Amino acid sequence: VQLQASGGGLVETGGSLRLSCVASGLRVSRWKMGWVRQAPGKEREVVAHTWRSGSQYYDSSFYADSAKGRFTISRDSAKNTVYLQMNSLKPEDTAVYYCVADGGDGAMVLATVDYWGQGTEVTVSS
Repeated sequence: VQLQASGGGLVETGGSLRLSCVASGLRVSRWKMGWVRQAPGKEREVVAHTWRSGSQYYDSSFYADSAKGRFTISRDSAKNTVYLQMNSLKPEDTAVYYCVADGGDGAMVLATVDYWGQGTEVTVSS
């Protein structure tokens, strides 16, 4: 399994970025796909995740409180790609963002993540 993340960069406060994660070796519709971030000096945090096919929550998504109303996670099954649209970015969103996959049924937590991609760095200037 490979999760190839891209789209990070430097953006000003209030700006937007879209992260992409191209998956190989698994189908994004059959796994919970998510984004985990780690800010400097802080612990990793699950920012958002989708639900896998068969789940009653398949058409919805989970967001951390810090992401609600600003971030949108989506998947394109045809491209086997997951996206994280980030709007109204704040300096506190500065972090390395990791694309992750979780094959379990419950909500995604760090301990249940099965696969990690390489990180993509997001820096929000004040």
